[in-house]
Amino acid sequence: MAELKRLDTGDKAPDFTLVNHDGKKVKLSGFKGQKVIVYFFPAALTPGCTKEAEDFNSNLKALNKAGYEVLGVSPDNQAKMAKFQVAHKLKFALLADEDLAVHKKYGAYGTKSMYGRSYEGVLRSTFVVDEKGKLELALYNVKATGHVDALRKQLGI
Repeated sequence: MAELKRLDTGDKAPDFTLVNHDGKKVKLSGFKGQKVIVYFFPAALTPGCTKEAEDFNSNLKALNKAGYEVLGVSPDNQAKMAKFQVAHKLKFALLADEDLAVHKKYGAYGTKSMYGRSYEGVLRSTFVVDEKGKLELALYNVKATGHVDALRKQLGI
């Protein structure tokens, strides 16, 4: 598979509508006038993704106070997202992108390699969308651990 086009700071954030952990539709453009952090993760209920989600959760008050909403997106189905939400008391929306369409729009899916083996998969990525729907930050291949602290530093929070 060819690498998908990556987004850059200043690009318009591709709009999307996905189902959240409660089965409700969430549309990115519905957040116009607000700042949103959209982060893509490979799989709910796995150690790295759980650590990242818990980091977002424990920093949520500070992020919200600075005007940021948080949306987590993975290829998991709505039922697994609901289980993840409850198991870790997550206070932000988890969105199911089972067909990877949104991952691909954001360039958050592509060739990865582990132990010398190449394969297709979710590229752990985070996007900060400003009030006008433009990308303030486009971060690819972020680490699960320490990422939220680094993000807060970049955003001056």
